[in-house]
Amino acid sequence: MSKYEKTSKILKVLSHSVRLQIVAGLLKNECNVSEIQEKLGLPQSTISQHLRILKDAGIIKGRRAGTVVCYRVINELGRKMMRLIK
Repeated sequence: MSKYEKTSKILKVLSHSVRLQIVAGLLKNECNVSEIQEKLGLPQSTISQHLRILKDAGIIKGRRAGTVVCYRVINELGRKMMRLIK
């Protein structure tokens, strides 16, 4: 996959406002689905769907902590894009 294809994939994933909000929040600190749901006021199923898309794109990664999964941003290009957006 070329640099441009990778960049395009990240841009496509981040083009949704909910995913932008999730990534912006995860850049500040790790959190789980319940915490994200509380902050955004969206159904758990919606949050989980967007987290899966972000995870599949390699932007975030989950870490199991007991019975919950805490998510964090792992993609440097995604981090840079979010800094530009701010």
